[in-house]
Amino acid sequence: MIFVDTNIVIDLLSRREPFFEESAILFSLADKKEIELAVSSLTIANTSYALLRQMDSNKSKSILRKLRLIVKILPMNDKIVGLALNDETFSDFEDGLQYFTAIENGQELIITRNLKDFKNSKLPTMTARQFIETIE
Repeated sequence: MIFVDTNIVIDLLSRREPFFEESAILFSLADKKEIELAVSSLTIANTSYALLRQMDSNKSKSILRKLRLIVKILPMNDKIVGLALNDETFSDFEDGLQYFTAIENGQELIITRNLKDFKNSKLPTMTARQFIETIE
């Protein structure tokens, strides 16, 4: 399963350019069941926050309900929080939470727009565009 960082989800749902097209292709592949995508529960909360800056709560929840049909939402627990708090390789706590959610849930790959944030990752990490190029 492929773990997707929050920035890729927000690129899709907020139609952020120039990243929208590659995120749309990625999620389209998941919608067609050609790949399996997962996100952390934190991604759902962060995405909701971003969407609420652009639209009302009902529209935001509707979008998130549709997203839930395409991705698996991985839990975050005390162990993951502890790992992120005690890890010194991630200067950004949120990136640590994402990383350890992926690790603890047996993900094979992380897709993010910010490769430098995951430079110490033990999992392969690539952008959505790089991933799409590997499967074309």
